[in-house]
Amino acid sequence: MEYSHLFNLENPIFGIISEEACLLGVKAYVIGGYVRDCIIGRDSKDIDVVVEGSGTELAKRVGARIGSNVSVYARFGTAMVHNSRGEEIEFVGARRESYSSDSRKPMVEQGTLRDDQLRRDFTINALSFSLQKDDFGKLYDPFGGLDDLRAGLIRTPLDPDMTFSDDPLRMIRAIRFACQLSFTIVPEAFDSIKRNRGRMAILSAERISEELHKILLSPKPSVGINLLEESTLLELILPEVHALKGVETHQGRGHKDNYWHSLQVLDNVAE
Repeated sequence: MEYSHLFNLENPIFGIISEEACLLGVKAYVIGGYVRDCIIGRDSKDIDVVVEGSGTELAKRVGARIGSNVSVYARFGTAMVHNSRGEEIEFVGARRESYSSDSRKPMVEQGTLRDDQLRRDFTINALSFSLQKDDFGKLYDPFGGLDDLRAGLIRTPLDPDMTFSDDPLRMIRAIRFACQLSFTIVPEAFDSIKRNRGRMAILSAERISEELHKILLSPKPSVGINLLEESTLLELILPEVHALKGVETHQGRGHKDNYWHSLQVLDNVAE
């Protein structure tokens, strides 16, 4: 089935990337959050392009074509281009990843589009559309991400124990996306978060903080905080908030549960 009508294929940047990829002899695809947001009708200025070949070289050609400086992040194998529409286009070579048990930083080798989709955190973030002339705009959805978007589900492409153990930040990201999009984490993934809570130990405080800030900026942040509590992650991240649970009794009289009261205040502030 054709889904190209869901994407703004008239955006000149897509045609330019397509032409330069052809001249360079590589294949390029838009992948991840931009594709997801187009389908559900969210505005997005962040465009991720995965390249079967050198993403950095394609970025340089596109940057020269549109007169934009190219920021190259050699450590991560990525390059960033800004266009006149205020969009950020990040280029990365398609890759496959493997992990060691003591780090969330993967060992990387060159791969294909499918390899790159396999390493994605959730099916809704593995969606991709082609920038090749022969199938321009074609949706590549190997894991049923489109169905999960329609059903409002957060699911991992691979076994969730593997996905979350490899990179435990994905556990908080699952909760963040569920909170931002009003989606449901599928039971097998939610149970896996509980099983893999010990892997949180390898995360830096900075990365956890980034995800927490995004939860707090969501329309109803109490949903995300309570999912952290239900998944048993909250006591690891914010033990003081976890400790608020329970109705206090003073001189035989029950007082309000400070946990739920705090979440209500949080939602009131968010409004």
